[in-house]
Formats: sequence, structure tokens, C-alpha cells
Amino acid sequence: MGEEKRLRLWSLAWPIFVETTLFMLLGFVDVFILSKYDDLAASAVGTANQAVSIVAIVFSVLSSASAVLISQYLGAKKRESASRIAALSITMQLTAGIIISAVLILFHQSILRFIGADGRLLDFAGEYLSIVGGFLFLQALHTAMSVIVRNHGMTKLSMFVTVGMNLFNTALDTVLVLGLLGFPQLGVRGVAIATSLSRVLGVTVLGVVLFTKVEKLSIFRLLKPFPWTDVRDIFKIGIPAAMETFLYNLSQLVITSIVLNCLTETELITKTYVQNITMFFYVFAISIGQASQIIVGHLVGAQKHDEAYRQAITAHRRALLIALAVSGLGAIFRTQLLGVYTDDAAVIAMGTNVLLINLLLEFGRTTNLVLIASLRGAGDVYFPTACAITSNWAVSVAGSYLFAVVLGWGIYGLWVALAADEIFRGILMILRWRSGKWREKRVVKD
Repeated sequence: MGEEKRLRLWSLAWPIFVETTLFMLLGFVDVFILSKYDDLAASAVGTANQAVSIVAIVFSVLSSASAVLISQYLGAKKRESASRIAALSITMQLTAGIIISAVLILFHQSILRFIGADGRLLDFAGEYLSIVGGFLFLQALHTAMSVIVRNHGMTKLSMFVTVGMNLFNTALDTVLVLGLLGFPQLGVRGVAIATSLSRVLGVTVLGVVLFTKVEKLSIFRLLKPFPWTDVRDIFKIGIPAAMETFLYNLSQLVITSIVLNCLTETELITKTYVQNITMFFYVFAISIGQASQIIVGHLVGAQKHDEAYRQAITAHRRALLIALAVSGLGAIFRTQLLGVYTDDAAVIAMGTNVLLINLLLEFGRTTNLVLIASLRGAGDVYFPTACAITSNWAVSVAGSYLFAVVLGWGIYGLWVALAADEIFRGILMILRWRSGKWREKRVVKD
């Protein structure tokens, strides 16, 4: 059983790893190509994407709850209930996506000014957000369909779709931003167009995959009469789970505002490039955590709590070893990695020091990514949210202002505060999982 479980973990995790890496590359390629066009334009896209993360948090409410319900229903052998949740998730995600797209089209300038963007940065970020925001409903649909496919264990199918999206986006980015093949040099607008069109392609293909390999279009008939009880369950699970993500993203937005208003342009550019590098350090933890969530959900649905406990412990240990090894290599080759983005000596010097501090941060971040996902799979969503409320603001935001501004440590103080937040929450997640209190949180009832 142990070997079977191990193979199942990796068989789910490696396609998620490839998909997540390539999905992250969509943002990486945007920033990388723009860095060849204009450093400030690259920073503007990073700033705009943080705003997208905040307003799109409602997608997390729906997707996180749907993932828990679908996996537990499948574990409990209730296939029709899982299909009903799938249909409901798609319907609710699309509705929310259309509303959020409209908000971003109408209020993108106000949102960006709120976080401190002005001048050329505001112009670049506004141009990007007005286009990408208008097509954000496609991200909502992609999220809903990907969750369904993954929780049926078909992670490879979702991976192949993302491979196609990434190749398409990279080709369009190169042509439209740099003005190749006779196209005008569109800069930030080119990145926004490429990102949006790649999402059109991804949603189209994933929809075909979903309704030919996993579900049938007839699942929407299961919404008659409308399942208000399921809606209640989705919000009961999703709102606390999404609040944990929301508070984290909101704290990051406040920290970005601190950088924009209190630190230098060099520190802002350094922060953007370092974050683009480090996101590849923890992609292993994301993929293993999501695979663990799927398996834990199935096992808890089947009331196999001891197996679920061992599953998450094993997943955490493996993710920690891999993530620390990768971030260690990143620290060794930090100068070369930063040189990919820029030849600005000040940015490279500052970034190399930040990447050393980041080693401490990865221990906590990896623990949180794996164990919070496992807790969600078990239906335990309130505890991580309570920890986020406390730590994101008392440690991360307050610490960033104290260390970066009051004590004058600049971007180094910022990273010290971020590391302290991740480590503190990571310790709490370890204690929570080992306590076994999540065993009482099973959502699906017999």
C-alpha cells in the first residue's frame, strides 16, 4: 500500500508540476520579454498582476470548495454528486468572472492608484490591466475546469493544455512586444493581447477535454432544481479557504504599496525580478501540495483517516527536501539568474543578497503550501484562515514596515519579515496536522 500510495502521489504531482511551472511561465515570459523593452514596463505588469490576484480572489472561493467537495464525493463513491458540484462550479465561476471583468475594465485606474502607482508606471499598468482584466472571465472558466479534471486524477490532460497555452503565449509575446514579422512594437499592450488570446485557446481546448474525457454536457441538468444546499456548502468551505489566500495576497499588495511609496525604484525592480525567480523555487511544493490535497480528499471521503495522515506527512517531507535543494541551487547561481533579467549592477547586487535571505523563507512557504492544501482536502479550512489573519498582518505587513522603513533595512527588511511570517505559520500548520483535529472536518455525510 505504501508503494502504491507513493506512485499515486508522484503520478498526480509531476503533471501538476509541469502544468504549474508552465502556467507560471506565462507571467515569467511577460516580464522577461518586457525587460528587454523597458524595465519599468516589466515592473508595471508585476504590479498590475497583484491587483488581478486581489479582485480575482472569488475564483479561489469557488475552486477550493469545489476541489474539496468533488474529491470527497468521489472518495465516498458518490459520482453523481461530484458531477453536480462540477456543473455548479462552472456556472458560478463564469458568472463571477464576467462581473469581475467588468469591474476591472471600469475601475482599473482607480485600483492601480490605490496601491500607489503613478506616472509612467500607472500608464503601463493601466494599459495592461484594462485588456487582461476584460478577459479575466476566461481565467475563471479555466480554473473551474482544471479543478474538475485534476480531482478525477487526470492531471496529464490539464498539463497538455497548459503546454499549448504557454507555447502560443510565448510566440505572440515575442512577435507583438518586440515588433517582429512586420507587426508594430506594441510593448505592454502586446503582452496583454498575447496573454488574453492564450487564455482563449486554453479554455477552448480544456472545455473539449473536460466534456469528452471526464464529464458530459448533460451534467448541467443536475442543476434542476437548483442545488442551493450545494451553494451553501461551497461558500461554507470556500470563503474561509479563500480568506487565507485573500489575506495573503492583500498583505502582499500592501507591501507592494510600501515599496512604491517608501523605497526606491531600484528596490521595486529588484523585488519584481526576485519574485519572478523565486516562484520557480516553490513550484515543487505547489504541485506536491495539490496532489496531496486530491489524495487526502479522496481518503477522507472514504473515511481512511490514518492513510490520509501518513500521506500528508510524506508529501511534506518530500516537498521540503526538493524545494530547499532547488532554492539552494538558486542561491549559488543567483548572479547568473538575475543577469537573465537585467544588466543593472545595482539591481543585481541587491537581488543576490535577497536571494540568500530567501533560503529561510522557503522552509516556511513549502510547509504552508503542502500542509494547508492537505488540511483543505480534509475539510479543515478555518484554522489556516485564523493563522493568516494573525500572521499576515502582525508579522508580514507590520514587520515589513518596521524593518524596511523604520529601521531602514529597505528590501532586505522586507524579506526578513516575509520569511518570519512563513516560518511562523508553517510551524502552526505542522502542529495542526499532527494534532489530528482535521479528522472531524469531513464534509461529505453518509
